[in-house]
Amino acid sequence: MSRRRTIVATTIGNGLEFFDFTVYGFLALVIGKLFFPTFSSYGQLLLTVASFGVGFVMRPLGGIVIGSYADRAGRKKAMTLTIFLMALGCAMIAFAPTYAQIGVAAPVLIVLARLIQGFSAGGEVGASTTLLVEHATARNRGYMASWQFASQGLGILMGAVVVGVLLTALSPQAMESWGWRVPFVLGMLIAPVGMYIRRHLEESLDEARHQPAAGAAAGALRRRGSLAAVCRDHGKTVLAAILAIIGGTAAAYVVTFYMPTYAIRELGLPPPVALFGAALTGLLSFALAPLVGLWSDRIGRKPLIVGSRIALALLIYPGFLWLNASPTPAVLFTVVGLLSITLVLQTVPGITMLPEMFPKHVRATGMSLVYSVGVALFGGFSPFISTWLLNATGNKLAPAWYLLVVSMVSLLGLLWMRDFTGRDIDAPDAHPAA
Repeated sequence: MSRRRTIVATTIGNGLEFFDFTVYGFLALVIGKLFFPTFSSYGQLLLTVASFGVGFVMRPLGGIVIGSYADRAGRKKAMTLTIFLMALGCAMIAFAPTYAQIGVAAPVLIVLARLIQGFSAGGEVGASTTLLVEHATARNRGYMASWQFASQGLGILMGAVVVGVLLTALSPQAMESWGWRVPFVLGMLIAPVGMYIRRHLEESLDEARHQPAAGAAAGALRRRGSLAAVCRDHGKTVLAAILAIIGGTAAAYVVTFYMPTYAIRELGLPPPVALFGAALTGLLSFALAPLVGLWSDRIGRKPLIVGSRIALALLIYPGFLWLNASPTPAVLFTVVGLLSITLVLQTVPGITMLPEMFPKHVRATGMSLVYSVGVALFGGFSPFISTWLLNATGNKLAPAWYLLVVSMVSLLGLLWMRDFTGRDIDAPDAHPAA
């Protein structure tokens, strides 16, 4: 019952957070017109996806600060803090005056809101994934951790559906006047709903404080600080994990957030069709993640990651080629669906491995640091890089080449990562210092 309650509370809260954080990406074209009107359509898009990526710049700082807080004060308190910060950023965007109303201060306000949201998201993933893993046994950690990615899929699904419905129901004038604000107003509900749900979570850190080994580790942690402990004692693990995660995170943000913009601008598809393509990614992530988690508990994390990345590498170029040769909704949904399946197959075991790499007293800090740095470098700026590459080369297949290279390079990180499938991650000798 405790595990079930943990899954429900974490999934709903994290889903609401990712709804708030990602809906901005689905409104890139509208926001570009309203907040960067003095630039060309390409400049508007580039600046909008850049401000989307700016949120990821703060993720490492948020991951370090909130991850350290989670290791000191507990996972629940850290997750409550992230909800408040995400809701604050959402409110700032929802009620932000446009460029026509206050001039250059408008995009500055948007960037500030994205920085706050990025800080929040950087701490959310580490704290919530750590909580899920620590409520699991050695035989079902993949399944428990899978709900972290499933909840991201739920947030993406909700965001894409809400924006898609608004684009279908409202005229372009109404959408630019007030319709774009609706998702952010809805996202403000995260504060009361999320805090109520998470108040009933069971803390997973308290158990360690009554164990001698954990007590000694906690004492050392207070003397050195959790970030210093992670970098000093597990530096090689941190570097290997960051390298391993960049392939999955780049694929996630290109397939989920850049693809709708690509479908509209480059393929000429209607906005609602492009948004429902993103909704398909969210639906598949939510539905398949728990099954992949169970599978990873049976056969191990690494085989799934390697196999799915090779599959992505084989599919990405033909997929983009087919899309450009036959830009129809059916082809878009087929390509997005296939790429989304490979995404789930690599992300679920990948996100499970990250907290498994670190001892309990620095687990949230280590997980947050690795995830937020990897996502900041190659995730959030993937739409920006793809847009820039496409314009610089004039080649509509440029995003496919970018994904192909990043996916293959990231496999190198797996060579130095240990697979803890079925093993006790809290055993005294599980995490020797580097």
